[in-house]
Amino acid sequence: MNKSHLRKSRKTERGAKRLLSGLAVLAAPFVLVVGAWMLLAGAAFAEDARQIVTESENRSRAKSQQYEGTLEVVGSSNKASLKRWVYRRIGSFGDSKTILRFTAPEEVKGLALLIVTHPDRASDQWMWTPAIGRERRIALQDRSTRFFGTDFSFEDLEERDVDQFDYKLLGDDTVDGAACWKIQSKPKESKSSQYTSSVISIRKDNYVAAQIENYNQDKLIRRVHYSDIQKVDNIWTPRTVEIYDAGRESRTILKLDKLEYNAPMKDEDFTLEALRRGN
Repeated sequence: MNKSHLRKSRKTERGAKRLLSGLAVLAAPFVLVVGAWMLLAGAAFAEDARQIVTESENRSRAKSQQYEGTLEVVGSSNKASLKRWVYRRIGSFGDSKTILRFTAPEEVKGLALLIVTHPDRASDQWMWTPAIGRERRIALQDRSTRFFGTDFSFEDLEERDVDQFDYKLLGDDTVDGAACWKIQSKPKESKSSQYTSSVISIRKDNYVAAQIENYNQDKLIRRVHYSDIQKVDNIWTPRTVEIYDAGRESRTILKLDKLEYNAPMKDEDFTLEALRRGN
């Protein structure tokens, strides 16, 4: 290559470098803007998801709730059994007290569970067994176990408090023909849970949860399906709850009868003494 061609080649190379440098300078603000937009969009999606769950919680908030429940427990062999309980709760979500007491069949009649939830830590649970005349505190590590032959675990009987989870909007979903938001929730470090994540489908028309899928890592543990949604005391409420245990391939169908909100109740009816005496 002669000197003339060499000078032209070097000049072209320097021009290309200046062009690339200029393009990089021009692109940098664009990259920063896009990066910032993506961060803001992610935060907005998370905030939207939290707002949806908060609205769902607020619309179902009540001073008290009570009902009589009929439970059909269907095993993997499709053999069914029936149980009944009475449910009473004072307060809502992160600040509530619940007593659930079996009324049938005879072998579980009188057996009861007291749940006291807290906004900043795990709930307290005690189980009363009339056959031995004593209560037992349910340890955190035992709350993933089934609750007396049903497909509910002890943890499933607690109310979900919006402040104990982080949320992410996954998109849209359809459950039983109803348009829903599909939201992922993950328990915060302060929340003890057998589930590492849940996917909640919340109806867009009334903000009622239509379905919750509970996972441990990528494995489905339980699916909760809500149907027969009716307005009771101005609160949209599922009158039928079906919980499916994926490991056992069994399900429990809970139907709510004599449902009532905001009935007068007293704190002293939600204590260990009340648990023992059968109130």
